[in-house]
Amino acid sequence: MVAVHGARHFACSYLPEFESGPLVPCKLGFAKFSIGNNAVNNLGLCRGGDARLRSSRIIKAMEESAAFLTKDCVSISGKDHQIMSCNGKSSNIVWHKSSVDKFDRQELLQQKGCVIWITGLSGSGKSTLACALSRGLHSRGKLTYILDGDNVRHGLNRDLSFKAEDRAENIRRIGEVAKLFADSGVICIASLISPYRKDRDGCRALLPDGDFIEVFMDVPLQVCEARDPKGLYKLARAGKIKGFTGVDDPYEPPLNCEIVLKQMGDDCPSPCDMAETVISYLEEKGYLQA
Repeated sequence: MVAVHGARHFACSYLPEFESGPLVPCKLGFAKFSIGNNAVNNLGLCRGGDARLRSSRIIKAMEESAAFLTKDCVSISGKDHQIMSCNGKSSNIVWHKSSVDKFDRQELLQQKGCVIWITGLSGSGKSTLACALSRGLHSRGKLTYILDGDNVRHGLNRDLSFKAEDRAENIRRIGEVAKLFADSGVICIASLISPYRKDRDGCRALLPDGDFIEVFMDVPLQVCEARDPKGLYKLARAGKIKGFTGVDDPYEPPLNCEIVLKQMGDDCPSPCDMAETVISYLEEKGYLQA
């Protein structure tokens, strides 16, 4: 027997079926392969001949053997190799692919998952539109879910304030949840002020092109303040609320949103009419069929 010591490194893969202890990160190693006398001649290891050719044949044999062992392990486990990754502060995590994907869920629901992001000043009618839109789609047999800014702050985001950094985190979390709803095949309706353009664009970037539909409630500040359904403008003007959007904190209107619902003066379309505008857009883009 002739021992061949390989100088080419290879990466091992983690297979949980073969490990009972804690996870050990993959390391680079070296392989040692033993080959018979007949293989010596086949590999061109006999004296004389081209040394470079002999070396390349040795390396090829090592790689083929390693590939065979890897394939054998996969066939035994019945699973593909898992790749460990790091994301933010999370390490040693693996993305597990489901046997039922987004396409399957959309076929079941007969609709395409997407996010309708309704943005605008407080009192502009965001929540009213969200409810009318959800009702209109429900009557057409389409599954929706509303992520209302105030509602989410009752639970998931109750640890966040209205400071700029917390507002950014509020939008990020809602964007990630909306992304999950869209992936499930649901038409997710997010209704919240989301005053900063950068944060809204960050949520858009989470989804495939076209699946983030930004709806801007373009209502003048004086109209919103005259409505003041929650009495928040009055409190902000009295100095009892700090950092209120439109009073002492800016609102950055969208630059390239998909839908603009504009109101000038007393000319205000009904919630049902505005909802139909959005539904028409969804029909045109094919979101109401699988």
